Parts: sequence; structure tokens; C-alpha cells
Amino acid sequence: MEFRNNEAIYLQIAAYVSEKILRGVWLPEEKIPSVRDLAMELQVNPNTVMRTYEFLQNQSVIFNKRGLGFFISLDGVKTVKTYRKDRFIEQDLPEFFRNIYLLEITLEDLQARYEKFKSENFKA
Repeated sequence: MEFRNNEAIYLQIAAYVSEKILRGVWLPEEKIPSVRDLAMELQVNPNTVMRTYEFLQNQSVIFNKRGLGFFISLDGVKTVKTYRKDRFIEQDLPEFFRNIYLLEITLEDLQARYEKFKSENFKA
């Protein structure tokens, strides 16, 4: 995983975990990789992954079964969608709107590119 300098690593890992949940790779009430396993996979310190898991646990995305590990909560998908949608609308969308305005990109251009993106990346 390539990490960006403009955001804390634990939040980038949280986004990685969230995407796994949203794509249905990790399902509700399913066990997720242990702190140690995910740290090895992403080549980060286990303390960073633990901070990620604590963050996601505080958001009610995952829960800990003592002695068994971490699991996706029943409402994990809904919680992740709500959190990511709010964050996108507040942080990313204003910059996106600014750019399309300054570059004079039309809604039709966006629609065509969006449809192409969906067909290339999310085949049914």
C-alpha cells in the first residue's frame, strides 16, 4: 500500500479496511485479519493497525470478541457508507466543484466519464 503524506497512516488504513467492507470482501460479522497479520500485509507497525482498529471500533464499524479478534459489525457497511459519504461531501466535493468550474468541465462530460469508469471497474 502506498501511503500519502497529507493524511495520518492509521486513517489511510481505515480507508483501506472500509473499502474492503464496501466491496463486500469482508462481510458483516466476519472476522477480519488480526492486527499482526494486517500490519505484515501493509508493512506497517502493529501499533498503527491497532490505532486503526480502535478508531473503527469507536465508529462502531468493527467490534472485538475477546480472545477471538475483530469482526465487522452488523451495521458496519451502513456506518462506513455514512462516514465516508459525509467526509467526501465535506472535504473532497468542494475541491472537486472548484476544479470543474475553473476547468469548465460540463456535467455531460462528467456523466460520460462516470459511466465509462463504472463499466471498466465495476462490471456486473
